[in-house]
Order: sequence, then structure tokens, then C-alpha cells
Amino acid sequence: MKNLKLFFGLATLSLFAVACGPKGSTVETSEEQDAASSENAMTLVVNAESSMVTWIGSKPTGKHNGTINITAGEVSVSGTDIVAGNFTFDITSLKALDLEEGSENYQKLTGHLMSADFFDAETHPTAAFEVTAVKPFSSDDLMADVEQFETENKPATLSEVMVENPTHFISGNLTMRGTTKNITFPASVSMENGMLKALANFNINRTDWGLMYGDEASVADKAKDQFIYNTVNVGFTLEAGTGSM
Repeated sequence: MKNLKLFFGLATLSLFAVACGPKGSTVETSEEQDAASSENAMTLVVNAESSMVTWIGSKPTGKHNGTINITAGEVSVSGTDIVAGNFTFDITSLKALDLEEGSENYQKLTGHLMSADFFDAETHPTAAFEVTAVKPFSSDDLMADVEQFETENKPATLSEVMVENPTHFISGNLTMRGTTKNITFPASVSMENGMLKALANFNINRTDWGLMYGDEASVADKAKDQFIYNTVNVGFTLEAGTGSM
């Protein structure tokens, strides 16, 4: 039962000036910022069938991983550069991939994640991301990794989960559970034959969006297997092209 009470965290997708959690364990997070302008840019439609958010939640006794569906979105490009964009995802579509779908443990985990302890999906069934800035990637702008509370199942650091050969830093407003924060993360962005593909993998601090169940705030007063890490890994694959998808 204990290892069922894990949280996803999203980001989906999540991008970043005040660090969330221990510096270096997650991306930078700040208050909501103005959306980027799409004026004089070409609009590409997100292909929901080939786009996906992934998540990994961790506690000392284990981990769970799964997906959340991206349902709609648009990306504005100038040449091969992203200048604006937005997408939404369906919290009620959350799946756990490490458990047998339909099993008692699966239902307990997904039900708990969608409850008021975590996403409160009945009140907030969707989440959203809106691009606020994009700039070329530079490793000099990455924060140094910092160790987290040591257990066998501690979350991987940002440098361990980051996509290979990132091309850009993407910043945007991530809204979950009625709370909006601006995050910044490294991503790999490519454009070929009118089709844009963006890949990212990073960590967020779930408590910045009010997902507080079992958080680490008083970990010193808890048994080591009685908390859930605040750090949640979020990944996404996003594809967009011209015309309706």
C-alpha cells in the first residue's frame, strides 16, 4: 500500500528563475509570465496521437511511471525556430505503466493520483502549458546537480534525465490544479519537411503546484519510507505540422 501512494507531478510538462526544491534537482521556476507573441509566424497543429507526456514519481520504497495524454495545441514557428505555442493535457487520462491496468493496485494508485491529495482531477481535469520564451541551449546556463535525500529510489538528477544534445531552453507557464508557474527546461527541437518535433525530460517540484500529499517538508520527523519525493520527473514528445491532425 505504501508504495502505491506516489505522485506524478507534470509537467507536463514543465520550464523556469527561483529554483524549486534543492537547487539543481529540478528546473528553475518563477511566477507566471506573459505569453510569447505569434505575430508573423506560421502556425503548426499539435498531433495528439504522436504527442505524449510521461511521468515518474518516487519514494524510498519504490517508483511508479506512466503517461498523460496531450489533447490539443499549436506551435508558432518562424523558419525553424519556435516563437510561441501552447498545449493542453487531460489529467483524467493518466495511466500507470508499471502496474497491470484494471488491477486493484492500478486502480488504487491512479485513483489516488487523481484525488484531492494530488491532481484533484474532478475540479481540475486539464492542465496546460504556454510558451513564454525560447533561446539557444548553453550548458553554461544549467544549474549544478545537488544530492537529494539518500535512498535506493531517490529521483534521478536533471543532468541524468536531460535529453541528449539539447538545442534550446524553452520557458513557459505550466498550469496544474489551478496554479500557474513559469518553468524553463532544456529541449531538443528539430524541423524537417514542415514537421516539428520537440523532446524534453526534466524534473519539477510538485509542491509548487499544490500537490502536497506526503511531501518532504518534515522528512526529518518521518520514517524513511513514509514520504514521497517532491521531485517528479516529467518528459514529453511533441509533434506538430501544418493542417489538422
